[in-house]
Amino acid sequence: MVTVSAVIPTFDRAAMVSEAVASVLSQRGADLELVVVDDGSTDDTPAVLAGISDSRLRLAATSNRGVAAARNLGASMARGRYVAFLDSDDTWLPGKIERQLAYMADTGQAVSQTQEIWMRGGRRVNPRRVHLKKDGDFFRQALRLCLVSPSSVMIERDYLRQVGGFDEGLAACEDYDLWLRMLLRGPIGLLDEALTVRRGGRPDQLSARFVGMDLFRIKSLAKILATEKMSPWHRDCMEEELVCKARIYANGCCKRGRVDEAARVWKLARQSLRDPDVPAHGA
Repeated sequence: MVTVSAVIPTFDRAAMVSEAVASVLSQRGADLELVVVDDGSTDDTPAVLAGISDSRLRLAATSNRGVAAARNLGASMARGRYVAFLDSDDTWLPGKIERQLAYMADTGQAVSQTQEIWMRGGRRVNPRRVHLKKDGDFFRQALRLCLVSPSSVMIERDYLRQVGGFDEGLAACEDYDLWLRMLLRGPIGLLDEALTVRRGGRPDQLSARFVGMDLFRIKSLAKILATEKMSPWHRDCMEEELVCKARIYANGCCKRGRVDEAARVWKLARQSLRDPDVPAHGA
């Protein structure tokens, strides 16, 4: 029986995807399968993947539906007890799967992540203090920005399906949205070992392609407030962060003459608040 199903979404990563695949297939200590989902690549990515011969590799394809849809398709095909995601520009270090499985068995966590090594332009860099990973219940801190890395995470497959997977309506920050929904239900564990290599600083990444990433976080917060069950404390935290992000974003729009966009975003935020008369400006 498969223990871990690794899922790699990819798009136009012919120069990098084989390294990501190799880092998965070289893992030891678990019965493993790898599902790679190509989201409509126009470069040599399909040929690179077709040239990899390994019975544990399964290929699938979507048609430019976005990373959320690609990850969800891969997860739906998973046969393992656990699903572990890896972006096609990142890699796992040897022992990642074995060490994380042992950690989850010891702690009983349904979801966990590892520490990472950050690379930018081929050089190792240190994350800022605000990006340092947390362990357990860090819901309030996770509202500000994404504190879980998809490439380091491992999730019980049944739990992932229970929570609902990635929101395919979000072009970016789909991971931020999923981790918040998980943190509403329970803790996210941290294996305090750097077993994932995160490679950033390229123009093809979502963080570089989209300006004003907080717009997607605003959409996520508004949606979660409208659809998820939560305690009064969780709601208070979410409403406070939603108002903060919406004010900053709307004020920025106004300074640039985008008054209609500011009004649209502020309306979206207010619709999810218990007190919709909160002012758009001020502290």
